[in-house]
Amino acid sequence: MTIPSPQTPQNPSPQNPASQNPAPRPTGPQPSGPRPQGAGGPGGGLARGLQRVTASALGPYQSAVVRIGFAATYLFFLLRELPHRHELYGPDGPWHWDLARQLTDGNEAFSVLMWTNSTVWFEAVYVITLLSAAALMVGWRTRTMSVLFMVGVLSVQNRSIFMGDGGDNVVHLMAIYLVLTRCAQVWSLDARRAARNARRAAEGLPPLRDIVGPVLWVVLGPVLATATLMGGLGGTWWLPTLLWILWISAAVWWAVDRYAPQSEARTLLDVLANLAHNATLAVIMAEVCLIYATAGWYKIQGSRWQDGTALYYPLNLDYFTPWPALSDILGASGLMVMVLTYGTVIVQVAFPFTLFNRRVKNVLLVIMICEHAGIALLLGLPFFSMAMIAADAVFLPTVFLVWLGARATTGGRLLLSRLPGRSRTPGKPGTPAHGEGPDGRPADGPAQGDHGGSDEPRLQGGGGGHTLVG
Repeated sequence: MTIPSPQTPQNPSPQNPASQNPAPRPTGPQPSGPRPQGAGGPGGGLARGLQRVTASALGPYQSAVVRIGFAATYLFFLLRELPHRHELYGPDGPWHWDLARQLTDGNEAFSVLMWTNSTVWFEAVYVITLLSAAALMVGWRTRTMSVLFMVGVLSVQNRSIFMGDGGDNVVHLMAIYLVLTRCAQVWSLDARRAARNARRAAEGLPPLRDIVGPVLWVVLGPVLATATLMGGLGGTWWLPTLLWILWISAAVWWAVDRYAPQSEARTLLDVLANLAHNATLAVIMAEVCLIYATAGWYKIQGSRWQDGTALYYPLNLDYFTPWPALSDILGASGLMVMVLTYGTVIVQVAFPFTLFNRRVKNVLLVIMICEHAGIALLLGLPFFSMAMIAADAVFLPTVFLVWLGARATTGGRLLLSRLPGRSRTPGKPGTPAHGEGPDGRPADGPAQGDHGGSDEPRLQGGGGGHTLVG
């Protein structure tokens, strides 16, 4: 049975009145008979839901922002700690290699830094983690870079577990989740390469030859096999299983895409990838809700949060006052301290219960993003705030993200047009030419494919209905 697409419904039911102009109902007797399952009734909603979660990877802009946000957070963190890397995570740290080895043997944690105590090996792992974060941020070979990013994050954090703050836990989890998402559909170099191949296919040309992908696969395969045989993947079962599944599936995907791009096997791979992406996106949203719910309910149990003075104390600690004058001004106002203290608790407790109301959800998102920006400024926790803002981005509206990407693209083109040696578009000075949009696809005209053009917000935002990420 063919399941109708939700964008082009067949036999619209009364539950979808906007799909067609309803015709006048005949006054005569109506024929009786079984209703088609795809048209309405209990089976219709189930079929449409199944079609939606298997036919496309939902939330492409939201997953792209999560990818960019967490990769940028860890990239900037590694760059900031570059002069102190040996004391924090390397051989010169107070938490030396033998202590870390005992801990990882006890909790079965994974860290490639435990393979050897060599300084050269530490430098190589640190640089590879830094480069993988940069490549993941721009979306270059995203699947491979997401795996290297996950390995790097787990290795560095498990080497010295007492370094960092609560933001490290969020980065730790999201680094694992990103491996299972299709987070490079938009705003990535991979999306640009896919768009170029699509244009070549439309012109009857073969796709561009891919050399880098097979080389990365061939190089990483022996490394994975050696680590597995030597017992260097920690004591858990899920990590080696995940890595081997990803490595084998990369080869299967490449072979099917090269030799049978229009086959049912290729469709099946897309369906499985979409299911994994959509399930992981739901887990990310649940994780964010759990973080805020537990934080809010634990705050309610604290006496300082109950009497509205909790914010006063960190504002008077030297460790959390990068701007003492600003902290003194805020801490001197009892009313402001009480409002911010109670407001923090209310927003965190209420957020999970407002997800199905778009307007209230968006208002609380703005408040929470401003709250994290204030934490970064007043308490000196920039990377914690960046990690939480990146996690919050999974709930941002698609229309806003598309608008933001278009403004960023226009601003970048205006900036490049003013550089020496750059030719400007004929007409208005600095006006961008008709070309690629924020996701690397044509900015004008109707949507081409699944993710391009002006129809993207409608398709990816879930039609006219409300979704948690749309």
